[in-house]
Amino acid sequence: MTQSPPLLKALEKIFTTYIKRPEDVEMIRKAYFWAEKYHEGQLRKGGDPYITHPVAVATILADLHSGPVTLSAALLHDTVEDTELTLDDITKEFSKEVSTLVDGVTKLSKLQFKTNVSQAENQQKMLLAMANDIRVVLIKIADRLHNLRTFEYLRPDRRQAMAEETLEIYAPLAHRLGMFRIKAELEDTSLKQINPEMYYYVSGLVQEKKSEREEAINEIIEEISRLLAENGMTNFDIKGRIKNIHSIYKKMVFQRRDFEDIYDLLAIRIIVDRVEQCYHALGLIHASFTPIPKRFKDYIAMPKPNMYQSLHTTVLGTDGALFEVQIRTHEMDETAELGIAAHWAYKESKQYSHEKEQFEMAQKMRWYADLLKMTADSADSADATTFVETVKTDILSSNVYVFTPRGEVKELPRGSTPIDFAYSIHTDVGHTMVGATINNKIAPIDRELQTGDIVSIKTNKNSKPSEDWLKIVKSNSARNKIRAYLNTINRDRLIEQGQDAIERECNKIPIDYPTDDFVKENFQKQGLNDLTALYLEVGKGIISPKTVVAKLSGKEIDREKLLERQMKKATQQITTQSDTGIFVEGLTSPQIKLANCCNPVYRDLIVGFVSKNSGIIVHTNECPNRDGLDPKRLIEVKWADNVNRKYATWLKVLGAARPNILTDIISVINAQGVSIAEINAKTPTQFDFQVSIKVLVDDLHSLVSLMTNIKKVEAVYSVKRGVN
Repeated sequence: MTQSPPLLKALEKIFTTYIKRPEDVEMIRKAYFWAEKYHEGQLRKGGDPYITHPVAVATILADLHSGPVTLSAALLHDTVEDTELTLDDITKEFSKEVSTLVDGVTKLSKLQFKTNVSQAENQQKMLLAMANDIRVVLIKIADRLHNLRTFEYLRPDRRQAMAEETLEIYAPLAHRLGMFRIKAELEDTSLKQINPEMYYYVSGLVQEKKSEREEAINEIIEEISRLLAENGMTNFDIKGRIKNIHSIYKKMVFQRRDFEDIYDLLAIRIIVDRVEQCYHALGLIHASFTPIPKRFKDYIAMPKPNMYQSLHTTVLGTDGALFEVQIRTHEMDETAELGIAAHWAYKESKQYSHEKEQFEMAQKMRWYADLLKMTADSADSADATTFVETVKTDILSSNVYVFTPRGEVKELPRGSTPIDFAYSIHTDVGHTMVGATINNKIAPIDRELQTGDIVSIKTNKNSKPSEDWLKIVKSNSARNKIRAYLNTINRDRLIEQGQDAIERECNKIPIDYPTDDFVKENFQKQGLNDLTALYLEVGKGIISPKTVVAKLSGKEIDREKLLERQMKKATQQITTQSDTGIFVEGLTSPQIKLANCCNPVYRDLIVGFVSKNSGIIVHTNECPNRDGLDPKRLIEVKWADNVNRKYATWLKVLGAARPNILTDIISVINAQGVSIAEINAKTPTQFDFQVSIKVLVDDLHSLVSLMTNIKKVEAVYSVKRGVN
């Protein structure tokens, strides 16, 4: 056997603790030598030999006890993309299974930071890859983790984009896969890049209390150990833990909680042999300490969607400090740390089948079964943004659990209604819904569902969805199904309206009407290939008929004059419609102003601040300045039901510098019928583009829709609200 170089030796030291078969060990070694050979001469951004990266990825996976196929694919995951090695070569020398995993990772990697593919499509590919084989995403998460560990060598904009994507997609996926150890590192490293000030602030608070915290943890561990031993319990482990920086940051920022008030900042974990011992330990702790009401959660009886199981309770210690206590078995603890990787952990005696493993995952993780179903449903849809937003909203952020009358658990986004529940059962059930009962009582269809509710749906085959339902439903999945039905019904009307609008504009010049060839030549980038598709987009308001005629006549629109007119009109709208649309209960005519720092728009979550000289200043709940406001001067403010005005807010758009990028962004804004009040563009470097745009929108929904459409523009990689 060829002697192992130092890099391979370090990897072997880990995987040989659980992989013993000579043929499996040899396959991994062979994958290493192939990767070393084909990456020879290639360097990482930091100057290290490129082979250090695939070895680091494989090491992360070996720590999770991944099998020989996964480790071999991890070692080879960049060879097809970066070298002359082909998938056929890998299939021939290794196996079809290894080459399939490498192919899956390669397809995902090709999409990173490419300006010709939208971010939503990148994310869609990743989610679809997971539906094909979860191991592809395990490798990709390990790949992302190592890239984050070494991303100080990248350009600042690349680091920022990578960190944002990690928090938006990779960390929630790691959470859903139950990989909490990796999730914590992904989140903390990304936060350090995106908001270093807050990262170091929270980290400083944690370090400041470190000795005091460790002393408190040791005391309660000693006390609980004595309590369990005195009551006949043996073979248990107790350890303390602290939440990761990003988790503490989220509670401080989004829940407006002080550092000292975060209950589960400190936690004691008790690990026992059997399930019945979990409940025995819980009874002893509740009998000896004061439990905090409404803080007990039984995730053993009702596991989380990522297979996590544990008992959680918060108690008051003898010194008055609050501690969260988690109680679980050794098997549950392994799953809590490694998540799905614990299920995939390699065992010599087990016969592996990709199809069987995928089926077991769908059985154990209901959200994964939902993803498989959603993947099949998405085959008819080319809208990557809709697919990704649906997954993120309905799968990655779901947290309300309700029951069917037969006892089946349904997981829905918080705030969901019986309509969302009906569509989660089946599209036809949603379409024909006429009523619902919740806990055996008739309930309105807009009632917000609570965890534990038992919901039954009443249907009528002659009933059809109403457009009003779009204002009620919470889940994107239900909303998309309702829109799809309504669009089918309204499609002919929209096509006719689009055709009329284009022909009216053509007749003003006059000029010949467009043809199919014209559409292919000018709108194929938007996915349009014939006149009917163009008419439909114009009818929906996505493309302006003026844009169509400008292209027909070969005349570019004078952007400067258009912007000048729009900004003049926008200024008039701001000054003439001064009513904020906000009221304060109990006050008849208060002086109310919208904060310039966050520019609230209709339907934003808001709070009022009573200033000394300027009346009530209204901020959004996410305003960066809210933390500095005196809590005693904050008051509740509300939006009126019917508001008829435009709201000014700033958008900050980042992208790669390319010709006509600003023109394309303005075209998208115009097509949505949104006015531009002010615009400031710059190119910080020859590669980067940045523009701040002050727009006038009706409400939060139209703003989010606008931001989504701007993000579709080629080379745009970030659209955020902000100030100029």
